Amino acid sequence: MATVAAPSGSVSQRIVSLPGRRFDHIFFSGLAWLMLATVFLGFAHSYYLAGVFRAPLPSTIIHLHGAAFSCWILFLIVQTTLTSTGNVSIHRRLGVAGFILACAMVILGVLAATDSLVRSAGPPGRDVKFFYIIPLSNIFVFGTLVFFAFRARFKPAVHKRLIILATDALMIAAIARWPFAMVQRSLPVDVLISYIFLLALVAYDLWSTHKIPRATLWGGGFLVFVGQVSPFIGRTAAWHAFAGWVQSAAR
Repeated sequence: MATVAAPSGSVSQRIVSLPGRRFDHIFFSGLAWLMLATVFLGFAHSYYLAGVFRAPLPSTIIHLHGAAFSCWILFLIVQTTLTSTGNVSIHRRLGVAGFILACAMVILGVLAATDSLVRSAGPPGRDVKFFYIIPLSNIFVFGTLVFFAFRARFKPAVHKRLIILATDALMIAAIARWPFAMVQRSLPVDVLISYIFLLALVAYDLWSTHKIPRATLWGGGFLVFVGQVSPFIGRTAAWHAFAGWVQSAAR
């Protein structure tokens, strides 16, 4: 494929000239739809096919958390669709609303995780104080990556990768609720499955740009690091003491 000559210092023009970049809109839109399918499969029985707002969830805060989570996934679909159809100006205007939604999700996520801790609700056979760190660490990764994505909103290549990686941090909750025994009984399996989105991004970057961009490298590294370290922290006496204090204070 012929490329347009660009000055040696023009990194952006050299990247655009790479043949694979013309598939960016298809790839990122496809990832967004796969994330939607992942979430729907995980929460179909307990939420989406159970009446959504009429679903028998244990508390109001869980309802609000579920609504915000769903809105984020739908927002991701809308935003990737807007960019793929060339409506970048609308995409950017909606981006501020998306950042506000993400901030609300962080708050609601912490409240929902604490609500489950207070009710001693968690996966069967797991210590609820240990499990408290799992949603909190995922929320921490999501909030951090969205913050940097918002700062890089005028750098599309960085912005969209960080948004995808931030959303990937939320996938564990959905994967753990898939109607398969293998994922319902093993947190490490859930985490590894969630990395499929990260691996897909790395593979696409290597194919389309012939390298791993810093956004993918550092964002993905941060996602994996927190995901692997948090279970070890969750088993410490210090964490159990902290979770016990939160449990008592919230009650």
